[in-house]
Order: sequence, then structure tokens, then C-alpha cells
Amino acid sequence: MVRWFWQRREPGRRLQLRARGDLGDANRVAFEQLAPDIDTFLGQAAYLQLGYFETLSELIAPTPELAEKEALSRAAGAALTKHEELVALIRERGDDPTELMLPFREPLDAFRAATHGVRPQETMLAVHITAGMLDDFYLALSASYGETGRRVARILRADDDRDALVDLLGAAIESDPEWRSLLAMWGRRLVGDTLLIARAALRPGSLDPAGEQRVEPVFTELMAAHSRRMDAMGLAA
Repeated sequence: MVRWFWQRREPGRRLQLRARGDLGDANRVAFEQLAPDIDTFLGQAAYLQLGYFETLSELIAPTPELAEKEALSRAAGAALTKHEELVALIRERGDDPTELMLPFREPLDAFRAATHGVRPQETMLAVHITAGMLDDFYLALSASYGETGRRVARILRADDDRDALVDLLGAAIESDPEWRSLLAMWGRRLVGDTLLIARAALRPGSLDPAGEQRVEPVFTELMAAHSRRMDAMGLAA
């Protein structure tokens, strides 16, 4: 398992899972010495959004219907806006965005490739599920970084326009009910890969049994939010 969050500048910071949209009133769970240093956090968060933009943009060209192209472009544009705002924040801090993102290019590209579907609908679901879970997780991480973290949280909470993806997937299911079981199966695979990403961020190899108990409620909330996303599309989580 790749450990991307391997640097720290301040010991003993506290990470809390914070209420957000589909996470609802999340339990506050303290983590000791698990949050990454802020440069690592910002670099990976910015590259994740760039990856969502790239994946969604790739779907536009082969999509035949103009309305569907426009819907995909809105979702891609929202991801690009978040990326640009995170990059601007990095620059405000006096850092080079490329330097901060570069260490995560290879592992995040590998994750994106692993969750890229054979069919466009599978890839749309991949973005909806993985981006939703990881955005929620990064909101939890953002509590560790004071005002900078609050600014990141505001960026991540902005409208992502991924409802358009849900509409497109719903139309596919309505046109052919076999999509329901296919997408449900794909969604179950995606959640496992995505939770591995989140656990890597928390340096799971360093967690003792007590640490695992502190982590468990966070992943319980992430899974609950995932189930709500799947249920909203009529898919079995």
C-alpha cells in the first residue's frame, strides 16, 4: 500500500470528521499524529481535483448527445475550478504547485486508471463515488490546518455539479435495467479501492489496536455516505 502522507511538521495535531452534506452529523473522532504536513495535504488535494477534471473531460468526446456533453462539461468545470482555487492557495503560501503535486502524480494516476471503467457509464460512476468519498475524507483532514484548512473546506464544499452524472446514469438504467446490477457491482468494487486510498493517507501501518478503534468511526461514516449515494441511484451498495 502506498503511503502518500509521510511527512509531518507539527506533532499532536487533531483530525476531526466534520459534518458535511451526505455525512450528516458526523462523530468527532480524534487522531494523534496522523495528519500529513500541509504541503502534502494541499499537493494531493489539488492533484485529485485535476484528475477528476481529466477523467470527465475524456468522456466528453465519445459522448454522442449534446445535452450529455454539456452535463459532463459542467462537472468537469467544477473540478477544474476547485483545482485552480487550491493551486491559487498554494501559490499564496509561496509554494510551487507543480512541486507539491508531482510526488502524487504516479500513485494517483494509477488509482484513476484502476477505477476507470470499460464503459463510459462505469467511469461516470467511478468519479461520482470516488470523488464523493475522497472529498468527504479531505474535509475531515482539513480540520487539522487552521485557517488554511478552513479555506480548503470551503473549496471542497462548493457545488461539484456531479448531479449531472447521476442524471446520466439514471437515464442509462431507465433505458436498460441491466445497468442496475452492472453498476451496483462496479460501485462495490470502487469503494474498496477508495478506502485503501483513505487508509493510506492515515498511515494504517502505524496504527495500533487503539488507533484502529479511533479510525473506525470515520470509515463507518464514509461508508454510510457511500450507501446513501448508491441508494439515491437505486443501486445496492
